[in-house]
Amino acid sequence: MDPETILVQKTNREFDGDLTIVVFPFSKIAGKQPQIIGEEIGTCLKNSISQIKSFNVIKGFLNLVIEDWYWKEFFINYVHDENYGIQAISDTQPVVIEYSSPNTNKPLHLGHIRNNLLGNSLSRIVKANGRKVVKVNLVNDRGIHVCKSMLAWTKWGRGETPESTGMKSDHLIGKYYVLFEKKYREQIQGMMDEGMTEDEAMKKAPLILEAQQLLRKWEDRDTETFAVWKMMNDWAYEGFNETYRRLGVDFDKIYYESETYLLGKKMVGEGLKNGVMFKKEDGSVWIDLTSDGLDEKVLQRADGTSVYVTQDLGTAQLRYDEFQPQKLIYVVGNEQIYHFNVLKLILKKLGRPWANDILHLSYGMVELPQGKMKSREGTVVDADDLMDEMMRTAKETTEKLGKVEGLSQDEAFNLNRMVSLAALKYFILKVDPMKTMLFNPQESIDFNGNTGPFIQYTHARIKSLIRKAAAENAYSPVASDKMDMAFDLITKERSLIKILHDFPAVLKEAGDSLSPAILANYIYELAKEFNQFYQEYPILKADSIVVSAFRIELSGFIGNVIKTAMDLLGIEVPERM
Repeated sequence: MDPETILVQKTNREFDGDLTIVVFPFSKIAGKQPQIIGEEIGTCLKNSISQIKSFNVIKGFLNLVIEDWYWKEFFINYVHDENYGIQAISDTQPVVIEYSSPNTNKPLHLGHIRNNLLGNSLSRIVKANGRKVVKVNLVNDRGIHVCKSMLAWTKWGRGETPESTGMKSDHLIGKYYVLFEKKYREQIQGMMDEGMTEDEAMKKAPLILEAQQLLRKWEDRDTETFAVWKMMNDWAYEGFNETYRRLGVDFDKIYYESETYLLGKKMVGEGLKNGVMFKKEDGSVWIDLTSDGLDEKVLQRADGTSVYVTQDLGTAQLRYDEFQPQKLIYVVGNEQIYHFNVLKLILKKLGRPWANDILHLSYGMVELPQGKMKSREGTVVDADDLMDEMMRTAKETTEKLGKVEGLSQDEAFNLNRMVSLAALKYFILKVDPMKTMLFNPQESIDFNGNTGPFIQYTHARIKSLIRKAAAENAYSPVASDKMDMAFDLITKERSLIKILHDFPAVLKEAGDSLSPAILANYIYELAKEFNQFYQEYPILKADSIVVSAFRIELSGFIGNVIKTAMDLLGIEVPERM
């Protein structure tokens, strides 16, 4: 029997047991009833494995009960391990993770927030699993979209700057991108009113022709065009960096499309030379992927300008040459699934075997209660504006609930900052990356339920408990080899220890699945279980000093795991609240 077909899972809460083995596959092989084969396997395991205390079989499921001494031994071994669950880095070949990838024609928005939070958290999780990680960002700083903002500013900006307007620099650029689209749509409508089809009008509108001409001038290194491009891009970088700092996101290396697209063009030349690509009569360069179930893909336009996949070819090659990564992970929305299928296929046809090491973590879009966002129409929720709103809501909520009582103004501000970011980050990260999600700012800042603030409050409650124990001389840290565990664990204590025991496996699963949501929901389960324990059982005033000491140590272990796991999501937890 293939060991991989043996299914072992946690026992359902309504049954007695810690681990459950599904015995139906054994029943088929042995030709015996599930109950009978389950009893036979259970007896064999109990007689040969000392950790198994007892077993029961229910409808083809073998439930195993683990001895208390096993859970106590685990607890004693790891209760004071501040790095519990974190693996030392052993790999020499890194995992390269690309995320953020903003366009310099507009500020970061809510969609970028999900991208950045996923990429940043995933980088931390993969590193915690013992892999060397390189966090990279590719800034889309060239192309027709950038030329649109440049053209609008040149035509209607009257020399406006961030300083003269008081606007955040990247927001000023976004203003002109929206203005271009507004004027462009007006031209299209006017041409349609004169009898032209929408498709024809979109291609022949004077503004889009001017933007295309501006892109050609940029690629020809026109001095005046380059000066405007550099000035506005510097505005964008200044704004991005401010948002990144506020969001708690950083990178090991930043690439710029303006510096990588030429390498992509060189690879297109290689493809032409090798017969992998072909040139059409108008001079454009294409690759035929129809035999692979895709279609023909343009790699270089007739006017010589490149497309997105061209620069991605160059960037991928650059990263491989620089890092020889074991994996190259792109955190990009699911609307780009086709794009990455094309990228990998072209690299394979160009003879790059490492193309198989490219992974696309495609994530769903983020929607708001009022519907979808549209950059061109200016209905996007900017990341900065959203964080401002979260901060206001956090302040109102903490003041209403008395969470900031006794804190100085600076302490209160810092607490509200942590709460607002935890609410935002956790609400987004707890959702499976593949799913489209609805973000509700009000719902995310709730000190009850599956939220970041609830988990933060649990951590603060644990820290308060330990401070109180120390102040009352009810507790002092005990060395593991001196710890007294000569008592029976109650069900809730065993449950908490079992959840703590799961942490390394959960962390590994989150890394293997590229899903911070697995870790996020684990933290909530741990926090929820602790709060139930806290409400139902005395900790400082248990029946004996020995049990009190154990419960305080258990609480501290839980607090440490909460802090570690939340840090892997990029979330801070307060010491008091």
